[in-house]
Amino acid sequence: MSQVARRIVQELHDEPHLEGRRITVQFLKEQVEERGLSPRTVADRHDLDVADVYRALTYYHDHPEEMRTIERQRQSTIEEHDHLTTDPDDVRD
Repeated sequence: MSQVARRIVQELHDEPHLEGRRITVQFLKEQVEERGLSPRTVADRHDLDVADVYRALTYYHDHPEEMRTIERQRQSTIEEHDHLTTDPDDVRD
């Protein structure tokens, strides 16, 4: 477990994440609130201090409009790429 407390920053991908890591606030929120993992389990799996997980959850809930905007941008990106096909017949040798 990491002993370095990390701040929430927006240096990469225009999305809040743990300083010095590519682990986003959204990812940590999904692990705890949607997958039902405990903050301790998430911290252990990603070599974080459990305070980092709680800090991310706090950030998520303290910035609801920002997080909704990020979620809408993600969904828009997914929808833009839905037209891409993975049909093997479309792949040329």
